[in-house]
Amino acid sequence: MRSVAEGGLATPARRPTALPSYGRGMRRLVIGVLVLVGVLVAVDFGAAALAESAVSRQMRSQLGLADDPSVRINGFPFLIQAVSGQYSSIDVDAQRIPAGPFQQLEVKAQLHNVAAPLPMLLGSGPKTVWVATADGTVRVNADDLQRLVPQLKKARIESVDEKALQHVVEDGADPTLADLDPDQVARIVGTVDVLGQPVEIATLVTLELDRGKASIAPRDVRLVDGTALPLPAAAQRALLERFKQPLDTGALPLQVTPKTFEVVDGTLAIGGTAANLTIGG
Repeated sequence: MRSVAEGGLATPARRPTALPSYGRGMRRLVIGVLVLVGVLVAVDFGAAALAESAVSRQMRSQLGLADDPSVRINGFPFLIQAVSGQYSSIDVDAQRIPAGPFQQLEVKAQLHNVAAPLPMLLGSGPKTVWVATADGTVRVNADDLQRLVPQLKKARIESVDEKALQHVVEDGADPTLADLDPDQVARIVGTVDVLGQPVEIATLVTLELDRGKASIAPRDVRLVDGTALPLPAAAQRALLERFKQPLDTGALPLQVTPKTFEVVDGTLAIGGTAANLTIGG
């Protein structure tokens, strides 16, 4: 570009185009809407947290828990559900629940069609939650199991597979064990006194459900010493008798009616359903 002194014409610098007034207004409107949405979401989550805490405290009191259970109210926005007092589903995870002979039960449950008016939940008075149906799992750990089996110590619960069942049969166990569904069999390992001496044994038990009642039925017991030899017949009969234990499902929390019974992560997991529950009140 040539300067004026060189005979050329200087090009004037361009000024930035001003934003139309309607554009500035639209931008402020969008920002305002985003801020409002953020505030509403924060209020929604805050109200949900308060309601979850109220349900958690009520369940802790009703079930006699050592800690508040984890409670999550599903669905968004929460406030729409809260206005009606009806919630589609609530997840509950509780630990160390005492019930009957058990002291450390774990419960994972999903509550469906829950009725809990928000003023009642957030108020200071008594709280009652009504549940139409619930699906859940109650887990019995090894410590609780050994409380049921006389003189059993250092217990652990293991799953088995078809190969393990076949090996036990090859070592002299009842041939019908090879025909069992491995998912319905557990291996309970622990220490017991035999003739005054502590020995580690492994007991195969079947996990049975009959008319909504869960029980373990011992099928084979042998030493855990590398040889997998069976015990003398008299000792076997005495030990097997100890392991015949019903799991009192009437004492399980949330009135669970068992539908499944299996080994999960070193526990005996009883899965089932419940209906028409009242928590609190």
